[in-house]
Amino acid sequence: MTQTIVHVLRHGEVHNPTGILYGRLPGFHLSDTGKRQALTVAEHLADHDIVHVVASPLQRAQETATPIAASHRLELATDERLIESANVFEGKKVSVGDGALRSPANWPHLRNPFTPSWGEPYLEIAHRMLAAAHRARAAAVGHEAVCVSHQLPVWTLRRYLEGKRLWHDPRKRQCSLASLTSLVFDDERLVGIRYSEPAGSSDPKNTGA
Repeated sequence: MTQTIVHVLRHGEVHNPTGILYGRLPGFHLSDTGKRQALTVAEHLADHDIVHVVASPLQRAQETATPIAASHRLELATDERLIESANVFEGKKVSVGDGALRSPANWPHLRNPFTPSWGEPYLEIAHRMLAAAHRARAAAVGHEAVCVSHQLPVWTLRRYLEGKRLWHDPRKRQCSLASLTSLVFDDERLVGIRYSEPAGSSDPKNTGA
C-alpha cells in the first residue's frame, strides 16, 4: 500500500481596503501579512516530501503557492478546479446590515441558503475540489502534494469528505488563513484528514475568499 498526502492550503491574507467580496475578480493580491504567512507555510513544509505544487489561477493563490514551489525547486502548476466559488455578490459589500444585502432587489438571491441560491452549488464545489485533489494525488504518488485554494472550496471539500451536510454557518469554518487541510491516502483510498495552522489562527468570521 502506498501513502500519499495532499495538503489543501487556503491562501494568505488579501489586500482588500474597501472590504468587498472579491471572489474571482482579478487584481486581488496578498497583503504584507499574507506574504509573511505564505513564507511561514513554505518554511513549515520545507522538510516535507513535496513533489507537486498546484494552485487556483487567482493571483492570491498563485502568490501563496510560489514560495512553496520555489523551496522545493518545482514548477508551479495551475488547476482551474481550485478556483474560488462563483457568487452573484462579487464586487459588492455584503456584511450584515450593509451594502448589497440592504437592497430588496438582492433578496431573491438569499431565498435558499442550502444550495446556495446566491452562487455555485456546494455539491459542484465539492466535486471539482475532490477531482483536483485526486489529480494532485496521482501526480505525487508515494510523496506529498500541495493544492492552494480558497476558504469556501476547502471547507466544502472537507465537509463532503467527512460526510457532513454541505450547508453551514460560515462563521464556524475551521479554515484559517494559510491553514492546511491535509488529506492522507492509502493508494486511492482516503484514510485520514488532518488540520493545522502553521501561520497561526485567524478570526473565523473573516470569510474572505
